[in-house]
Amino acid sequence: MNSSEKSSENGKTSGYGVQIGYRTISIRVDEKDLPSKAKQSTDPADAIASIDVHLISTEEVYTRYSSHPTVGLESAAVQRRSKDGKNVISPPPTQHWKKILNYIFGGFNFLMWIAFLVTILSYKPLGGSNPSVVNLGVAVLLMLVIIISATFYAFVDWNASRIMKSIKSLIAHEAAVIRDGKQQLIPATDIVVGDIVVLSTGDRIPADLRIVAASSDLRFDRSLLTGESDMIPGSLDATSDNALETRNLALTSTFVTQGTCNGIVFATGDRTVMGRLVKMSGETKFKLTTIQKEVWFFTKVISTVAFSMFGLSLLLYGVWLRTSYPGYDANISMAIMNSIGCLTAFVPQGLPLCVALSLTIIARRMSKRNVLVKNLATIETLGCMSVLCSDKTGTLTAGKMVVESIAFLDRHLLVSEIEEKISEAPEPRFFAGLSALHHIARLCNGAKFDSATADRPIHERNIKGDPTDTALLRFSEALSIPALNINTSALLSTWRKPFEIPFNSKNKWMLSVVQETATTKGDITEKNSTTWMLVKGAPDMLVNSCTTVMRSDGSVVPFDEASRQHMSDLQSNWSNEGQRVLALCRKPLDALKLNLSPNDMEELMYSEISNLTLVGLVGIRDPPRPDVRSSVAIIRRAGVRVFMVTGDFKLTAVAIARQVGIITQHSVDTIGDVRAVERHLADVPPRAIKPSEDGPIRALVLTGEDVGSLTPLDWNVIVGQYTEIVFARTTPDQKMKIVEEIKARGDNTVAVTGDGVNDAPALKAADIGVAMGSGSDVAKEAAALILLNNDFASIPVAIEMGRLVFDNLKKVTLYLMPVGSYTEFMGVVSNVVFGMQLPLSSYLQVCFSITNDVVMSISLMYEKAEADLMLRKPRNARTDRLTDWRLFFQIYCFIGLMAWPCAMSMWFVYMDQQGLGFHDVFLAYNNWTAGYHNYTQDQLDQFVNVGQCIYYVTMVFMQYGNLLAIRNRRVSLLQSNPLWGPRKNIAVPIGMIATALIAITNLYGPGLQGVFLTTPIPGMFWGPPFAFGFAILCVDETRKLIVRTYPKSIIAKMAW
Repeated sequence: MNSSEKSSENGKTSGYGVQIGYRTISIRVDEKDLPSKAKQSTDPADAIASIDVHLISTEEVYTRYSSHPTVGLESAAVQRRSKDGKNVISPPPTQHWKKILNYIFGGFNFLMWIAFLVTILSYKPLGGSNPSVVNLGVAVLLMLVIIISATFYAFVDWNASRIMKSIKSLIAHEAAVIRDGKQQLIPATDIVVGDIVVLSTGDRIPADLRIVAASSDLRFDRSLLTGESDMIPGSLDATSDNALETRNLALTSTFVTQGTCNGIVFATGDRTVMGRLVKMSGETKFKLTTIQKEVWFFTKVISTVAFSMFGLSLLLYGVWLRTSYPGYDANISMAIMNSIGCLTAFVPQGLPLCVALSLTIIARRMSKRNVLVKNLATIETLGCMSVLCSDKTGTLTAGKMVVESIAFLDRHLLVSEIEEKISEAPEPRFFAGLSALHHIARLCNGAKFDSATADRPIHERNIKGDPTDTALLRFSEALSIPALNINTSALLSTWRKPFEIPFNSKNKWMLSVVQETATTKGDITEKNSTTWMLVKGAPDMLVNSCTTVMRSDGSVVPFDEASRQHMSDLQSNWSNEGQRVLALCRKPLDALKLNLSPNDMEELMYSEISNLTLVGLVGIRDPPRPDVRSSVAIIRRAGVRVFMVTGDFKLTAVAIARQVGIITQHSVDTIGDVRAVERHLADVPPRAIKPSEDGPIRALVLTGEDVGSLTPLDWNVIVGQYTEIVFARTTPDQKMKIVEEIKARGDNTVAVTGDGVNDAPALKAADIGVAMGSGSDVAKEAAALILLNNDFASIPVAIEMGRLVFDNLKKVTLYLMPVGSYTEFMGVVSNVVFGMQLPLSSYLQVCFSITNDVVMSISLMYEKAEADLMLRKPRNARTDRLTDWRLFFQIYCFIGLMAWPCAMSMWFVYMDQQGLGFHDVFLAYNNWTAGYHNYTQDQLDQFVNVGQCIYYVTMVFMQYGNLLAIRNRRVSLLQSNPLWGPRKNIAVPIGMIATALIAITNLYGPGLQGVFLTTPIPGMFWGPPFAFGFAILCVDETRKLIVRTYPKSIIAKMAW
């Protein structure tokens, strides 16, 4: 009798006694059937079409996957099923042959291939019976250039893919599952088929799930899967036979944007819909980044000009030189080799290498700051940032909310003094209102403790939920007052929650329907007339629905005008101190029918939000992050406006904005002031709408309601006249609208920081989305940059890195072009057009461009930021290009105009020493043969060989002055020398030594002398190049001095 009663009680209390036995049998059957289930079509499309789990009932789903609604899977079942593999989607197969072709023919390599093939042809068969070995040597060198470039491109690509893998591994995705009757947080990769996954707002869906329980407001973001940005409602029943369209499936890598749900896993890893689609789609298409587009455009222009010059050179030989000066360029092989100079001289072969290296170096620096960049070009775009729209909670503030104050109509007190006040009161019942407040704070709450940390102190336990609910959960769990029967464990055991509307950004409140229960012989039965509707949320959204208010002793009085004013004043005071204020309300529900559908129930609850009792107010403190104020100051000094965009109350937002330095003005304008401003911006082009640099700093605060009513002219005033702005009480749609309106004016590059689900639309709409590492999965997916350490101070560092990468690439271009391109090219022009012997051989041209120049330019990649880098205005991405007219003026009309005459003068000086004056060398054409000025052909060839090496050495050491000149745009070398001080760069002297060694090797290397006809040069020609370099440096120092002294002068306006 006793035994049967116990058995009966177990069956009633647990409700799954039979299920356990059934599960044991079904597991065996499942294992037996495994081979037949594995025989599926190899076509991923067929596998997706065969999904039918959405078409069966919830009970059948539990049966099919041997799971249970409240127990989930047992440990033994998890261990067995984990043998099927990790819940990881394999990356698509890489088409290596395409990558290899891109490495070999990418950048300037395709021009080098043309040069290589033509050089080989000029050796054989066009070289005749006695081909010049120099041609073969140049061909070998060109092949070496191609191999080095291809290897470097491959290394950079490997490094970039390694960075992306580290990003994926560092962003650890976790999932809440029910196992052995407890909710647990586990790595998403450990999920197995049959697991019950618990999802809430902001969660990434870790596997393919069949929804078995859901809130009425459940919404999904399936944009990653379908490309559609609209939120998709969730449901318990199938809405389509198609697994991709039905609403009762939650698919991998999509997100919960609203509501909560439980789902049972029916596919993991490569067997999920996303996994099969990845397999079907193959490799993702490569997209050029912003900086790559700039460099590719520059490459196309330079390559087109170079190829045109090559063709023109051959044309001149064919139609003019060959007929007018017979014997000049004695044969087609010689003509081709001289024309090759047009390709090798004009093209800065080192530029693509330097671009790739620069981005890699900067990315490495960023990773040391725990900043993960999804796309390297994002770093460069950060340098253009002109407006930063920042969320408040969790971004500007620590996101560690703590309940600090509570208030009833007749008194308010700090949480830390509750016990003291109760002990001082004549009777505990004077604080009976605390019981109702605790009731709402604990039961109307979307946060949950992680069962794995249940044995820790309350303040150390892990909690899954948003910061506000987390603060209330810790407060209510810690509040224990036996005299008032306030006990959390007892509360949870005697109340159940049949319905809930989770918090969302539009309503700004959360609603729970709770019922008191009593236990009789293990049966849970409902008491009569003890159903309550509990609501918590923003006071400005709920107070108007309240007709009564509670006093601290628990008595309820009418909520008259005086009481409303009192509570409103209290809210304003707390908000001005930076506290987030919540209203806690309740209402009894009589004769409530709980058998309604979720949607009908939701409609009913919305209609019931009236005649509420305001139980009390709760003040929650979320202190600003310690690094934010100084970071905001740095960002503002860099010319970037910082706006706050938050869903919080206006006064709270302004208070925090003042604390972190976003608002510095005593007077803050409102929507009325905006509309009172003279509308002189009506006819101004959108890109010209920006605050005047000399105008006063003006501050503005707008609410979401204001944003909804703004006209285009209002936006012109806001974006064009205000430097400090706070947008409060905004919805996700309004945040996105704010970003779009700012982007549309003033050529603004807008960055958005955020960590919540409500920030995701704005993060996507922004030019640069920045998410906190502790933020929601949705936010991290939408962002381009992730601050793993939640370190706001990384943002000014990222801005500086973005500006630095652009600055350094500009310097590299300016370093490579005047000598490595312009001076080389002038030598080729003098040969092809003006009949002079080639002053720089094809070998020395190529060697200089890909060894000497690259070695020296690498030092520029390691340059630190100039002192004024973060004091300059942000770069306008539309108008400020990598290569503009100022840069070309500096290349061709300033440094280049000093460099090539210096090199050419050394050529003429040497020839003059041999008795060959200017007119004997210039316009010589076919006269340069045996007997010319009584010299043999061998003597003339030796003069040319020595002269070419002198030209080469002059270029090498002249670059010393060029490098030191362009290290700084405006600052003198005396304040930024490379050997010590804040701009120390040891790579500069190392590069100088390396390029000198390369030059010495070229001139004195026995093998090189034999093949490429290089030769030692007279000692006197080693000194002047240093003087030329010093002269270039001095002239540029003078230019910088004029720019610094007269910033409005024509020279300053022409400065690069």
